[in-house]
Amino acid sequence: MRLERRRNVGDAIWVDEVGIVYGVHGEFRLRSAYQPIFAPRGRFLHAVAVEALIEPHRGGRPGAPRVFFDSIAASDRLFVETMCRALHLKNFCNIGVDGLDLYFNYNPLINDHPGRALAEIRLMTRHLSEFGLAPAMLVCEITEQAADDTLLARLAREMRRDGIRIAIDDFGTGHSTEERVNLLKPDIVKIDGIWFAEFCRHAAAERFFRPLVSSLHDRGAKVLVEGIEQPTHLRVALEGGVDLLQGYLLARPALAGTIFDEKPLHIDTLLGNVGNVIPLFG
Repeated sequence: MRLERRRNVGDAIWVDEVGIVYGVHGEFRLRSAYQPIFAPRGRFLHAVAVEALIEPHRGGRPGAPRVFFDSIAASDRLFVETMCRALHLKNFCNIGVDGLDLYFNYNPLINDHPGRALAEIRLMTRHLSEFGLAPAMLVCEITEQAADDTLLARLAREMRRDGIRIAIDDFGTGHSTEERVNLLKPDIVKIDGIWFAEFCRHAAAERFFRPLVSSLHDRGAKVLVEGIEQPTHLRVALEGGVDLLQGYLLARPALAGTIFDEKPLHIDTLLGNVGNVIPLFG
């Protein structure tokens, strides 16, 4: 993928001595990390995808992505977002596992000019084969932002026309509402982890969560719950009939080049029910 070069480079893409691609922006070195996404099958969770994330390093130490992105000048944001996406696509082969889908983030406020945004998508799609990727392997997560709905609908149509699936991120907060689901008709809806953790504190969480999942299924969307950090979160999600799960209880993000563990996760072990199997789907 050809990236826009700016005069104050520092900003570039490089390859380290073991073949891992990284980016440089100012004093930050940017590395791709991938967090597994799991699907329940019987009593096990199987890795079916990864979400691409940026891990910024400064002075040889990892930092918070939000701190890094908040530090970027407005004039450089589109360049950095494009560079991060290129890093993820280039590094995906370093996972070393076939058959996984790749989720990547798209912030609609970074590029709110329809012509430039659509050109960027077409450019990315044209170069996928260089990375050994097909559009059907990609899921674009549209982040929760107050972007223009008309632009979002055009972007979703363009990506879907190229074979890329659409996910709405952070459902349950801000602008990621049922109205946006109706507008974009996403393939996947990601339930916000912080919202879900608070929801799980209610005694009747399992009973009230299932109708929400069913309503999203009725709209043709799969449901992914992120932020699974406690056995209770996992139980409520599974009892609700979700399709996909993600969170620290299951697997943390790992830097590109880390050996990927393909072994399925045993649900009863995660729930603490070893030797005492409890029905999940009644």
